[in-house]
Amino acid sequence: MPNHPDSSRFWQVIDKHQVTLFYTAPTAIRALMREGDEPVKRTSRASLRLLGSVGEPINPEAWSWYHRVVGDGRCPIVDTWWQTETGGILISPLPGASTLKPGSATRPFFGIQPAIVDAEGGVCDGACEGNLVITDSWPGQMRT
Repeated sequence: MPNHPDSSRFWQVIDKHQVTLFYTAPTAIRALMREGDEPVKRTSRASLRLLGSVGEPINPEAWSWYHRVVGDGRCPIVDTWWQTETGGILISPLPGASTLKPGSATRPFFGIQPAIVDAEGGVCDGACEGNLVITDSWPGQMRT
């Protein structure tokens, strides 16, 4: 975690270089939360226009802090789901078009057909728990 000379290092870099997009992992967001709001609020971050989250699910509390404190309540968050093997983002909100939901990657990206299946491989309907599968080829998938 870049925290030298202090825990506002990320935000200093954003201000110095007028960074517009900041993408990080929920683990880093939670570590930054532990430092409190003050290191973030010492900087302007006015250049930011979009925040991203990737690598693991983000809990609603971290999402809300990221949006409220880092993004000043004005920057949308794209909570993206993908894997190295997918070759790109498969599930993500579209800023300005999707309703953002703390802790949720929301909807499939264009051309993605996800489903939830139970332990026996049966497709689940409605609110459920199970395994996420992609039911068909997707744009950007490597073909052999």
